[in-house]
Amino acid sequence: MQVVSEEEARVRFAQHIDLSPLASEHVPLSAALGRVVAHDVPAPVDVPPFDRANVDGFAIRSADTLGASVTAPRELKLNHEVIFCGHAPKLEVQSGSATSIATGGVIPRGADAVVMIEHTELREARPTPAIDVRRPARPGQFISHAGSDIARGEMVLRRKTVLSSREIGMLAACGIAHVEAVRRPRVAVLSTGDELVEPGRTLGPAQLFDSNAAIIAAAISEAGGEPIPFGAIPDDQTKLERAMREALATCDMIVISGGTSKSAGDLSHRVVSRLGEPGILVHGVALKPGKPLCLAVIDGKPLAVLPGFPTSAIFTFHTFVAPVIRARAGLSALGSPTMEAEIPVPIPSELGRKEFVLVTLIEGDNGPVAFPSLKGSGAITSFSQSDGFVEVDALASGVAPGTRAPVTLLRPSTELPALVLIGSHDVALDIVLGALAGEGISARSLAVGSIGGVAAVERGECDLAPVHLLDPQTGVYNAHLLHEGLSLIKGWKRMQGFVYRTDDARFAGTNAERAVQAAAADPSVIMVNRNAGSGTRLLIDRLLGNGRPAGYSNQPRSHNAVAAAVAQGRADWGIAIETVARLYGLGFLPIAPEEYDFLLRENRRERPAVQAFLAALRDETVREKIRALYMSFAE
Repeated sequence: MQVVSEEEARVRFAQHIDLSPLASEHVPLSAALGRVVAHDVPAPVDVPPFDRANVDGFAIRSADTLGASVTAPRELKLNHEVIFCGHAPKLEVQSGSATSIATGGVIPRGADAVVMIEHTELREARPTPAIDVRRPARPGQFISHAGSDIARGEMVLRRKTVLSSREIGMLAACGIAHVEAVRRPRVAVLSTGDELVEPGRTLGPAQLFDSNAAIIAAAISEAGGEPIPFGAIPDDQTKLERAMREALATCDMIVISGGTSKSAGDLSHRVVSRLGEPGILVHGVALKPGKPLCLAVIDGKPLAVLPGFPTSAIFTFHTFVAPVIRARAGLSALGSPTMEAEIPVPIPSELGRKEFVLVTLIEGDNGPVAFPSLKGSGAITSFSQSDGFVEVDALASGVAPGTRAPVTLLRPSTELPALVLIGSHDVALDIVLGALAGEGISARSLAVGSIGGVAAVERGECDLAPVHLLDPQTGVYNAHLLHEGLSLIKGWKRMQGFVYRTDDARFAGTNAERAVQAAAADPSVIMVNRNAGSGTRLLIDRLLGNGRPAGYSNQPRSHNAVAAAVAQGRADWGIAIETVARLYGLGFLPIAPEEYDFLLRENRRERPAVQAFLAALRDETVREKIRALYMSFAE
């Protein structure tokens, strides 16, 4: 791996690939949405193809209505014909006559105007039916002439036009059933790794679902390409090379996920190096995330080996691969909208690598605030739950809090949520926010822990902060966090307890206090702790006193991570809430209830979304759903 700058990587890649649109293909209109027109399209017919009426009324000669008024109407004999849509007229409109006609009907010979039925009065008592016209008509009145919309020979669409529903409607109106569109590049999608399992199947030990293939395939479609799935290939050079050569033979471009780092199991770049000329052009780019990126061209066909972590993969895809797909599909380069926002917390960065920091946008007291994602490049939700990203220059050591920086948006338009909660997450919170969503109220919840929530609500970055922090001096939850400008909204209680595997006889039939004592005294028993500053960590330290049993330094940030460590045998016990213990099928010995409440900024209490949240907390249907999760609910 020889790391180069982003700019150098772009230049090397572009020098060896064709960025012109692919050849055209015959595409039916039903499949033409989003495609790019390959050639100018002239209209083969007039639209409309005949003179037609724009209103329901009577086809007349305008000269017969000169001087007509309510007091001096002009009488016109009614012809024995009614012209409906789809029927050609048979009678000529003579001077002094009129023919009944429906909207869209063909204008008969002799007529040069249509008078609305509302501007006439039927005279049935006369020897022959007649109408009185009560206002004059001008030539061409209420008539769409042939070719007035689209004239035969007129250029309906120009080449490079991206077909939307509007353009497809124009083609259909001209009777065009197929269009010559730029062929979408066929892009092979491969994933590599013994650990990967196709979604829908059962995970085995040390296995992961292959999310990258789905993400990349969807991104290829968004960029204008046609994804061709090749599945997940195990770490076997022979199988991987066979799949790559098949992809090269049938596709225009290949995108591989994983196997591009420096470990012994990373095989992708080794296989790529012997597929053809010129081969690997870049292996290593000074980006974070995305450093292990490998770019190659094999006999004219671009090939990219993306890093295996999802966020790294999607960032490098959009930076290096998507522009190539768009160019080959005939699409223009995609500009990214930006928004300036304040960075509320310090963002450290590694010198020498340009860093993309994913952020979530929220409305602060002084405008938009960009809250950095705390999840790493291995987290699939890092990208999907972010609104944009901030670029940190390779020569910068980070971004200072309070800095205003441009945020590159991940979507063409980003609507800031009506309600923002930052703090500790709980599954019951999803019940409350779900009730708000049913009312059309958008809410965003950022899980940064109770202490992070306290800091965020004090800085004015959220409306409410979900917290569950015990005051070690008083033994009371959350009340010690209050100061001027904040109030405490009571939420619910959740039982914390000692969790263990149900087949572990060492803890069966005892209580939590004896279980903790027995576990702490046995060096073969490994615990899983919680992160410093969390309410659960304070409880653990009170239970252990000065004890530091095996596993104490393992400090995940969530109840789920604790339960997973015990369920998978990486630890033997931990402290978590009862709901999570049930989810993972663990034994549970209750210790003490924990109070999950909300710190509210008083200057935001009257906001409609905040009022809706407070009402949802009081709603009996919501409360019943929370009771189904937790035995005791804070009244």
